[in-house]
Amino acid sequence: MEVSVRKERKAAAVRSEVSAPPAGRGIVRAAIVAMRPQEWIKNLLVFAGLLFSGHFTRGDAIFDATVTFLAFCAVASAGYLVNDAHDAELDRQHPTKRFRPIAAGELPVNTAIALAVGLVVVGLAGSLVLEGPEVAGLVLAYGVGTTLYSYVLKQEVILDVMTIAGLFVLRVLAGAVAVSADASAYLLLCTGMVAMFLGFTKRRQEATSELHAGTDTRPVLEHYSLPFLDQMVSLVTTGTVISYAIYTVNSPLIGNQMMLTIPPVVYAIFRYLYLIYDRNDDRSMSGIIAGDRGIQAAGAVWVIVAFLLLYVFN
Repeated sequence: MEVSVRKERKAAAVRSEVSAPPAGRGIVRAAIVAMRPQEWIKNLLVFAGLLFSGHFTRGDAIFDATVTFLAFCAVASAGYLVNDAHDAELDRQHPTKRFRPIAAGELPVNTAIALAVGLVVVGLAGSLVLEGPEVAGLVLAYGVGTTLYSYVLKQEVILDVMTIAGLFVLRVLAGAVAVSADASAYLLLCTGMVAMFLGFTKRRQEATSELHAGTDTRPVLEHYSLPFLDQMVSLVTTGTVISYAIYTVNSPLIGNQMMLTIPPVVYAIFRYLYLIYDRNDDRSMSGIIAGDRGIQAAGAVWVIVAFLLLYVFN
């Protein structure tokens, strides 16, 4: 009982901290915040093809992957602006989302939409000119997918999370195409499973948060019960671990030596679940990664081991 009380007090403290209103922001700062640069960490998946193809030592390949990464960042930020403009009324009812620049009235909707259009043009034009039509087409597909998600698919139970997974896979595929590498079927499968893991854990965080706050700001959560979400999290966690393990056994470059990277991946997944379930952490995925040294350490170990296996001992 005492442990439960301590957990609830800590969760309330975290929610209170996050819910504190931000200092007054000018329109430029508000626009930058609304673009959510902290979420660009997801676009690092673009570099997966570069890393696993053995092209990480080629300057031209690094340039191509970086251009693709920046194009996805631009289009992703445009998607966040469109999403927040569309959800402004619902966000104003949420304990933390009401402080987002558009919901708070710091960034006018028309300005946000104009900025989103500009970002899409820059992202598509840059990828088309520097990387060619194939990469630009994948960036465009990502943009269309995020728009459909914001206006339609985010309200469709299960399809909302599957859409998120598809957008993650597009990042990996575009990165591989940009550096002329073959995207392993197991790599794409693993990416999709990781994305669904993050998607269902996010839905569980949102459902738990709204249950405590007594709000109803995301209609799709009406169709998600906590027992169902727990089942989904359990299922995709298993799928993620197994699909990554299978990939490491059949690594295109070094075969089963990649199995040495399994421990940090499993630890990071279990640590993430520990923070969500045991510590009631309701931050976003990027917020959890940026604020947890355990996950950061696991990520650093994974990068070091993978780099040594692929580029030093291979």
